[in-house]
This record gives sequence, structure tokens and C-alpha cells, in this order.
Amino acid sequence: MIRTNVIAAAFAVFFVFIVGLFSVYTIDMRQQGLLLQFGAPVAIVKEPGLHTQIPFVQNVVILPKQLLNLEAPSEEVIAQDKKRLVVDAFARWRIVDPLRFYQAVNNLENALIRLRPILSSNVRDVLGSQSFSAMLSGKRAQLMLDIRDNVNRQAKSFGIVVVDVRIRRADLPPQNSQSIFDRMQQERKREANEFRAQGEEISQRIKARAEREVTVLTAEATRESEILRGEGDAQKTKILGDAYGQDPDFFAFYRSMRAYKDSLGGDNTTLVLSPNNEYLRYFGQGTRK
Repeated sequence: MIRTNVIAAAFAVFFVFIVGLFSVYTIDMRQQGLLLQFGAPVAIVKEPGLHTQIPFVQNVVILPKQLLNLEAPSEEVIAQDKKRLVVDAFARWRIVDPLRFYQAVNNLENALIRLRPILSSNVRDVLGSQSFSAMLSGKRAQLMLDIRDNVNRQAKSFGIVVVDVRIRRADLPPQNSQSIFDRMQQERKREANEFRAQGEEISQRIKARAEREVTVLTAEATRESEILRGEGDAQKTKILGDAYGQDPDFFAFYRSMRAYKDSLGGDNTTLVLSPNNEYLRYFGQGTRK
């Protein structure tokens, strides 16, 4: 009898423990809960801490409060000007209405399955309505806001809100990339050749101007040197004339000595002249009058 009572007491304690274990649950500050009774929602629990429930009758579905990531598959977008671009986009979203979320998509996995095609569709529609250059310009931020707003309108019934949409990568298809690279290379070569031609033209102008200036300076220097030489010759002639006027005999003698020096300067100079030649006048015994 005592053994039966002990077993019954142990069973009762175990039952109370199990009932107590299933009667409480914890909500983290990063979570929110939806209390269900026989599968039907009865309350939304957003306050963090320890909460109670009726065991085996009620259960709670835990949902995150923080931002969640939504990855969209890479999409090939055809721009308004018929150019192609491969876009890899993602979005940040959160659950704002747990009841509506549970009723619409039930869980996170189903939510991602429903949201991906909505995001991809809006990426194609919004970016496809713009030109290729607009996607890569400062207008890109506004395009992201347009995509976000469109996704929010279409996913409003899911009890969620998309906070942000971003493009992680936007590349040209491989064949287009090579074509654009070749075109850019040819354009750079053309610009380089144009710069070289302009540089050569400037170089020729500078050389021509320098040669012209050299010619002008040389001509002016030659003219000035000729003027100075002429003035020097004139001054020389004047000095010689003045000297000749002061002493004609000495001047004649000086000129004869210079002539002898110039004509008889070598070691083997031979002159055949008449003894009475005027050239030899100062080789006599005296000066002939």
C-alpha cells in the first residue's frame, strides 16, 4: 500500500512538473509571439519575459522582431534603351503584424517563397522603365525607393514591411561586357591619337616660332655687327688718315714695314724685283725723295 502511494505521489509530481513546464514560455526581446488555442489565434504577445499558457490547449508561435534578409535571384534586366544588365538585389524586412503574417503565410519559409517573386518582378519593372545610364547614376537611390514602395503595396496583406532594397551587384552580360570593353578601348585609342596629333601640332608651332625668332635675332645681330664693323673701319680709316696727315713720311715708312712683314714672313720667300722698284725704297742707303 505504501509503495502504491509512493508511486502515485511520484506520478503526481511528474504530472505537475510536465503541466508546469508546458504552462510557461519565454519571449526574448528580439521576438514576439502569437498565442494559439486549438490552432486558432487568441492573443499577440510582444512583451519580453515569462508568460503562461494553458497546457495541451494553447501553444505559442515565436516570430522574430528584428530585420530579416530577403535574397532575390539574379535577374537580367532589359533597360529602356534595350541594353541588358544582370542585377543581384536583396531586401531587408520585418514582421509588423504577427496575426496577419500567420494567417497569410504561416511561417518564415513560406514568407520568403512568396516575397522573392514579388521583389524580382518589381526589380525588373522599375529598372526596365529606365535607361542604362540612369541605373548607374545618382538616380539609382530613388529607383531603390520605388522598388521598396511597390513591394510594400503588394505584400501589405502579409503583415510585413520592407524597410530597404539594395542592389548588391549590377553587371553587364559577358558578351556585352566584352563588346563595351572593345568599344572603350577603341575610343581611348582614338583619344590618344587625337592628343598626339594635337601635341605634334603644338610642337611644330613652337619649333617654327623658335626658328623664326632665331632667324630674326641672327639677322639683327648680323646687322648690328656689320654696323659696328663699318663704324670701326671708318674710325680706323679716320685715325690712319689723321696719322698720315701729321707725318706722311713716317706713315709711309710704317706701311712699308707692314708690307715687308706680310710678304716676307716665310722662311723661303723669294722676290724678283728691279733694284729701283718702289717696293724696295727703304732697303737703300737713305730715303729717296
